[in-house]
Amino acid sequence: MNKIKREDTVIFYDREKNKKYFINLALTPKFGTEYGIIEADDVVGLEYGSEVKTHKGYSFLVLPATLHDFIMYKLNRLTQIVYPKDAAYIALRLDVKPGDKVVESGIGSGAMTAVFAHIVGENGQVISYERRGEFIKNAVSNLRKLGLDHRVTAKHRDISEGFDETDADAVFLDVREPWLYLDHAYGALKKGRMLGILVPTVNQIIKTLETLENKPFIDVEVLEILLRHYKTVPERLRPEDRMPAHTAFLIFARKV
Repeated sequence: MNKIKREDTVIFYDREKNKKYFINLALTPKFGTEYGIIEADDVVGLEYGSEVKTHKGYSFLVLPATLHDFIMYKLNRLTQIVYPKDAAYIALRLDVKPGDKVVESGIGSGAMTAVFAHIVGENGQVISYERRGEFIKNAVSNLRKLGLDHRVTAKHRDISEGFDETDADAVFLDVREPWLYLDHAYGALKKGRMLGILVPTVNQIIKTLETLENKPFIDVEVLEILLRHYKTVPERLRPEDRMPAHTAFLIFARKV
């Protein structure tokens, strides 16, 4: 049975108001709203999907917080993040699997790091290079709340010094000038494996592509991903009035 543990981040879902509250039980021993208080001790050990009541009798459902939920609503952000719409494609395009070793730079707020750590599993490893100590501290804190920090090794170092690894199953660069580090990425990758790069502007794409032309990479791909939500009203199904458009450009290439 899927029992709730003390270290879990859960959702208290108010069905009447269709509202979610994200609570880490280890950090929040008492969840309080205008409808009353729920003690964390009364939740630990229940099955997910159970109904719990405040001391005033108001009902909530207790649900597991998914990785998507956490990244979008609970991640403490010091930087722009890699959004789920991009992260899912990145992970698939880089062919990240359980047991893999993934090298990335930089760690940012830990959103993409969490996705990699989630996928590689207990036998995999994510090595993240970051030159700013405050970003590492914040990202590791976010990863700890998800129970993923033990799968990640954060190295406080500028990647201009190179990567230590030479057997990575995937390399991901989220840095301002990725073209400066293509040789480092090449050296870190296993033969035939994928490099992924995220940049926000066309200028950065051009410079990266110009540099890739002179490097031993093939299968070069450039794209962006757009996501459009629809209103969930059967009688008048239509797109949402606002659409999150450009977040980033993605570049992929394979080592030969």
